[in-house]
Amino acid sequence: MTFTLAIVGRPNVGKSTLFNRLVGKRIALVDDRPGVTRDRREGEASLGDLEFTIIDTAGLEDTREGSLEHRMRAQTEEAIRLADAVLFMVDARVGLTPDDRSFAELVRKSGKPVILAANKSEGKVGMAGAYEAFSLGLGDPVPLSAEHGEGINELYEALAALMPPPVFADEDEEAVEDVPEGDQEAPPEDLSKPIPVAIVGRPNAGKSTLVNALIGEERLLTGPEAGITRDSISVDWEWGGRKFRLVDTAGLRKRARIEDKLEKLSVADALRAIRFAEVVVVCMDATKPFEDQDLRIADLASKEGRAVVLAFTKWDLVPHKGGKAAKLREETDHWLPQIKGCPVVANSAETGQGLDRLMQAILDARVPWQKRISTSTLVRWLQETIDHHPPPAVTGRRIKLRYMTQAKTRPPTFVAFCSRPEALPESYLRYLVNGLRESFDLQGTPIRFHLKKTDNPYAETGRKIR
Repeated sequence: MTFTLAIVGRPNVGKSTLFNRLVGKRIALVDDRPGVTRDRREGEASLGDLEFTIIDTAGLEDTREGSLEHRMRAQTEEAIRLADAVLFMVDARVGLTPDDRSFAELVRKSGKPVILAANKSEGKVGMAGAYEAFSLGLGDPVPLSAEHGEGINELYEALAALMPPPVFADEDEEAVEDVPEGDQEAPPEDLSKPIPVAIVGRPNAGKSTLVNALIGEERLLTGPEAGITRDSISVDWEWGGRKFRLVDTAGLRKRARIEDKLEKLSVADALRAIRFAEVVVVCMDATKPFEDQDLRIADLASKEGRAVVLAFTKWDLVPHKGGKAAKLREETDHWLPQIKGCPVVANSAETGQGLDRLMQAILDARVPWQKRISTSTLVRWLQETIDHHPPPAVTGRRIKLRYMTQAKTRPPTFVAFCSRPEALPESYLRYLVNGLRESFDLQGTPIRFHLKKTDNPYAETGRKIR
């Protein structure tokens, strides 16, 4: 079992900064204003030879029942319950506040081992605040600076005292396991690795609610307020014997409307999630689908080369559903011809309708996305396609396509060798791409098509090729 450490404390004491330092990446959003973190975020951390799971949490606040802040606090309390130990952080510059003392009591009542960290302990003022933390009764405080990396050695010692000693495998057994059994064909895919799936869409499209419904627990903050999610939060989950990593992202608004620095960071985090995903689920509100921003988001996922699944959420709110699903299929192919034939699933997180179909659609979308076609097959297909409809003559000269191959998969990327690639019309390129979709069952997946000029061995002598 992995040792789990939850970082808790008031807002703006530096929890996310320490989280980023321990995981070795800037994956949690950090800003000077309080309350940036809302959902709890997990990461694999290391400190020296110690390896553990760390949970970044929202700042603890005294709030009224039912408010967004109250729901954030419930997520933090759940993180404390799941953790093996708690790192309680205070701001040494500000000194102890009544909230610090109140939440210290909450941590004490949890019964979990506690490390008391006095962050921002640089200088005389910081050290004075660190000494003040003794009065919380949670043991000796560890003075540190998460931003500058000071005090990390002391944190290592405090953490090592709480973690169980590492278990080492027997060397003889390990040596036997490392002996190869012989030449074996590598499996086509490592099924032990989770499939990364990014859940994207406009604000309040039901992304977090959809993830909660899929995994069957209130893992992510939800509510009627738009823009609750800020960080991209990943959740590991298993369905149908396959592992998935669902990444919930912040809502993507039109670029012209984004002025706040924090929202820019959230959008950048969401775009990063798209780039590292294999499948992107674009959530559209079924009561008002195909708005301009919906189409931009789907087009963005396609241009990034990801397999795309369209999820029409809040299906339970759609009146008179007869024929609506078929109409959504038609409108998808009309508005998004670049991913024509992509999976379309109407679903409802409230009723559970369509959730299994959505997961199956994610698996189905990966099939054409990672399909490979042999060069000989492509060359025959190209010749038949040209015979049926040859390239047009431009400025009186015929364009010749001689050879074609698939350069890579994920997404399918093709290279054709052409006598005059700069002169080939876009309409003929679309003809070739659409032909590939129809002939090789590549419906719904982005296709990248490159033209490369054929080398002319007689160019230097001026001889012509017939």
